[in-house]
Amino acid sequence: MSHRSSHGTSTSTSTSTSNSNSNSNSNSNHVSSRRRFLGSAAGAAGAGVLGVLGLPGTARAAAAATGTLYIASDSTAQTYSSGYYPQAGWGQKLSSYLTSNITVANRAIGGRSSRSFIEQGRLAAIHQVIKAGDYLFVQFGHNDATVSNPERYTSPADYKEYLRNDYIRATRARGATPVVVTPVSRRSYNATTGKFNVSFPAYVDAAKAVAQEEGAPLVDLSAASRAYLDGIGVEASKGIFLWLTAGQYPNFPDGVQDNTHFQERGAAEMARLVARAVAGLGLPLSGEVVPGAR
Repeated sequence: MSHRSSHGTSTSTSTSTSNSNSNSNSNSNHVSSRRRFLGSAAGAAGAGVLGVLGLPGTARAAAAATGTLYIASDSTAQTYSSGYYPQAGWGQKLSSYLTSNITVANRAIGGRSSRSFIEQGRLAAIHQVIKAGDYLFVQFGHNDATVSNPERYTSPADYKEYLRNDYIRATRARGATPVVVTPVSRRSYNATTGKFNVSFPAYVDAAKAVAQEEGAPLVDLSAASRAYLDGIGVEASKGIFLWLTAGQYPNFPDGVQDNTHFQERGAAEMARLVARAVAGLGLPLSGEVVPGAR
């Protein structure tokens, strides 16, 4: 969907995944683009670099972590200026649930897919400064599924290979730890049951599959956010997403009904879910999650 604030800045995400596996012409147009970025990353990551990382269900690591947690993602995670209040992304709230040993560098930005984030040099900019002991959290899928937008659309198969080669292996080659995050849920639900739908299921499945194949830590934010929304119910979920009435906030004088982006409370809740999942990953970072998030 498209959302335009009073400042005229638009961030768009897909509202449906029914045709995310279609449009083979669009897919083929991006194959050469994908391969262009995969070669150097794949070659840089050897077996000795990949190692064995903590996975969900393992014991919490005892060693303290220090360093920087980078976030590569889209508008659902990005940091918004005060001119957009109360709109917020989960990435800008994540530091509230981590100790001061960890610096959160939120590089998420609206309208990007796993592919366009690479093509625009944004992942390269992170890789230029990331170092051993740091982390890269990667969450895409909302814009990848936008079949109607060739600048963003990335097939689930290509999305999986970008995660594998560019985000997981190339990050490990620099001594840092990649963490795969499944796409956070939209406010999409079954009107009969009141239960929330899986948003972007093909991308959720691809993210989970590549994390398992590569032995990478996984935060299943798709499942966690959906369970949270099921728990509070459809009506209360308006207070999580950017549902505002006219005159409620100066930055949105006409109000808004946005089923993709979050207001401040929602961003904080999603960040808490991410932190809670991190606490169970068995990484050094897991010990830096504050008690309030567990």
